[in-house]
Amino acid sequence: MSQDETGATDATGDGEQPAELPEYAERVLDVADLIPPGRVMTYGDVAEWLGDGGPRQVGRVMALYGSAVPWWRVVRADGALLPGHELRALDHYRAEGTPLREASRQADGHLPRLDMRRARWDGGTAGGQGEETHR
Repeated sequence: MSQDETGATDATGDGEQPAELPEYAERVLDVADLIPPGRVMTYGDVAEWLGDGGPRQVGRVMALYGSAVPWWRVVRADGALLPGHELRALDHYRAEGTPLREASRQADGHLPRLDMRRARWDGGTAGGQGEETHR
């Protein structure tokens, strides 16, 4: 578990969160909490949903404060699993039935990727598989 000078923990840490989160961080974490099991949003989707910031800002919030929410549901646009946390994320995806694309034998580590076409959530009705995204 890594911490910065504010006491914030990394996305998968088990430490306490700071007493007060920055307002933008609270908003990002609120969106992450809304994502239904088995679905994902990209960092850019979250920023677009908020109408503020961009993928890098959302990623920074998730890295610092994401342990308080289902961090595995906020992902890279290419569907690659979070480096360094692939197996933990994969356990969550399998438990939640998140659509995955199996990796080819040539793929580094033979890890699957998220099937973004089926797993991506547009913020609409909770959980419905196969919904159109807002992109």
